[in-house]
Amino acid sequence: MPTANQLQRFPLFINGEFCEPDSGEYSPVINPATGDVVAEAACGNQNDVDCAVAAARKAFYGDANWRRMAPENRARILQQCAQVVLANARELAVLEVTCSGGTLNRVSGLDLLAVADLFTTLADEVKQFPFVESLPAKPLPELTHTQIWREPIGVCALITAWNFPMLLFAMKVAPALAAGNTMVVKPAENTPTSTVRLVELLNQVLPKGVLNVVSGPGSVVGEALTLHPDVDKVSFTGSTNMGRRVQQNAALTMKRVTLELGGKGPGIVLPDADLERVAYGALWGVYLNAGQACESGTRLLVHESIYEDLLQRLKTLSERVVLGNPMDPATGMGPMSSESHFHKVLQYIDSAKAEGARIVTGGKRADVEGCEGGFFVEPTVIADVTNAMKVAREEIFGPVLSVIKYSDLDDAVAMANDSDYGLSAGVWTEDLVQAQTIARELQAGSVWINDWHMMRGDAAFGGFKQSGYGREFGKYSLSSYVETKSVSTSFERNPAAKKLHRIVHTQMP
Repeated sequence: MPTANQLQRFPLFINGEFCEPDSGEYSPVINPATGDVVAEAACGNQNDVDCAVAAARKAFYGDANWRRMAPENRARILQQCAQVVLANARELAVLEVTCSGGTLNRVSGLDLLAVADLFTTLADEVKQFPFVESLPAKPLPELTHTQIWREPIGVCALITAWNFPMLLFAMKVAPALAAGNTMVVKPAENTPTSTVRLVELLNQVLPKGVLNVVSGPGSVVGEALTLHPDVDKVSFTGSTNMGRRVQQNAALTMKRVTLELGGKGPGIVLPDADLERVAYGALWGVYLNAGQACESGTRLLVHESIYEDLLQRLKTLSERVVLGNPMDPATGMGPMSSESHFHKVLQYIDSAKAEGARIVTGGKRADVEGCEGGFFVEPTVIADVTNAMKVAREEIFGPVLSVIKYSDLDDAVAMANDSDYGLSAGVWTEDLVQAQTIARELQAGSVWINDWHMMRGDAAFGGFKQSGYGREFGKYSLSSYVETKSVSTSFERNPAAKKLHRIVHTQMP
């Protein structure tokens, strides 16, 4: 353990043990609430990736016990993973908060519970997943026995983003384990600490080489993984631009790919909506993790008859949100994840003003006592936004809500769908029948009615359009980590009785 004057170091974890990076280099991990260096993480390179992939490949092919393990036994291991997470929740929460800026309230009250739930959900799903499925007998072309087998893909490269490190980790690792794969995890370079520690802990219940982690820059480690000929599948969470790069790299060797990318979630507020519920829920939808969530509700389309009334409620509630040290339980919203991202968010707000939008509240850097070096942006509501403005078209990834006025519901639905993204959408109304009708028209992988962030471990999550493809959570994620094989057995022993053989064997007696 480091002394009081030393920074904790997080090496690579390969083949069941910590190891130093090939380069010998470590990079600083910054606490975005203070700007202080809180740890050092290993900078992996191509050689480290080769070692990790080789370990994962050996664990998959060298011993068939893991990939052929009975579902009931795999379920027990997944349950043990959940227990490990909960038993070490306090340590993991502190690591996550101090590197990501996520609040202690969120990490301990949402993320860690969701991580444990994902492992237990997959433990249930794996016991009933159709790994072997028998098809009914058919008389043509002859009586045969045919089964559909679903088998693990192999070595999976799991690349996570910086906004929810452990939750994104579990979204990928739990189904990959459930299907019997082995993996190399690459955490975001600025938030690796909780992931490295979690990999170390889970290796207490997993065979050596099944779960490895290589930290380092995406341009080095991520690039090496997505191009590696011995990686069979890539699951990536991040920006749409980087998702394109991952897809291009994976295509060179036809790797299986799951992409969970950006979003620009629209919420449509109908005239009959309960405005108090809308105000609280819409701000929950955009201020969770300071807006640094791909499924955030960042566009609010409001009917003209309630527009100004709702704006006032949004202003009042936004100004009550407590910005502060993420480790303080009284804090409702923390900082941006990095200084560069902080400046990017402020530039988006400036662009809205330049295009004629109105700042209802916020819009500036926030000074937080005790966190003077932190990267805080005020909770921000922008009015008089049009769907053509930059803040309505591009993913800001900050605590910024763009409010758009509409008069016709069909126009509102059209504006909601007029986006490159399709990850989340929502409807606010007291008419639940109409809400369901509108939900059918919205082009998004998740549609929420009268709330936001209603994600659960057994419901599919993923995007339409440039928000990616493939689904995570529950049995839907498990399907993304298997290959499908059909196996047919012929019972006819007499060649002369095989009618299709006569297509070639025309002289058959």
